[in-house]
Amino acid sequence: MAGDERGRGGGWWPEEKPDPERPSRERKPEGGGARKPPRGLASPDAPKRASRYSMFVGLAFAAILLIALVNLLRNDDAGTLGVNADDEGRPVAEFAVPDARGSLEGDANIFQDDCASSENPCPADDVRDPACQIDPEGAIRICDLFDKPLAISFWFTRGGDCIPPQDAFDDAAAKYGDEVNFLSLNVRDKRETVQDIIDERGWKVPVGLDPDGAVSNLFRVGGCPTLLLAYPGGIVYDSPIAYTPDEVDGFIEDLIDASRKRAETSR
Repeated sequence: MAGDERGRGGGWWPEEKPDPERPSRERKPEGGGARKPPRGLASPDAPKRASRYSMFVGLAFAAILLIALVNLLRNDDAGTLGVNADDEGRPVAEFAVPDARGSLEGDANIFQDDCASSENPCPADDVRDPACQIDPEGAIRICDLFDKPLAISFWFTRGGDCIPPQDAFDDAAAKYGDEVNFLSLNVRDKRETVQDIIDERGWKVPVGLDPDGAVSNLFRVGGCPTLLLAYPGGIVYDSPIAYTPDEVDGFIEDLIDASRKRAETSR
């Protein structure tokens, strides 16, 4: 405040000037030392102690950065399907899902049969049978589709125009079904919604349900449309994303050609 003389010559303590018309009531401390500040307040000449809250926030932030760095260094599988060049040549993770045209209820089973050595994580549940060992009635087991080249199309109805690419995928299944296995996999939609779409569009391709997104998360699906293409035996060949419907046939033909060449070189 302009004209305010507080703080000059005495820290933040006000300087008291004697009043000649009023007797002084101040008691001088014994020993003639300077007056001490009231208890509970910091001395004006002593540095303030660091706030415990600020110190805690700083330590917590540093810990978060350290954890993030460790996870980044350890996570070799980080990324989105179709973005990582390292996806090619990896084994396709095992899973089993309810058939959308059936009545089997429940979420997808993503329990692997080789948890100790698998590159793919296993759920923390030692009660469930591995995905490829469950009763196949009412379910679609991915392992049953490994006898041919395999095409999996991930789709959903929210937040994307996924239906036209699925129409093209269904057409490709009708055209190349003798040479390639096809699976259309819906993520997080209700069975009734999926069944209505199947009937409305007249799809013939097998359609599985991923009600809680477990399979989508396992494969790190980042959007729609997304394809996963695999050689016979369940080895990833390619994973196109953000394509147009008229590109689907070309992807399938490339998969067929690549699978033939791979078979010839392995003889």
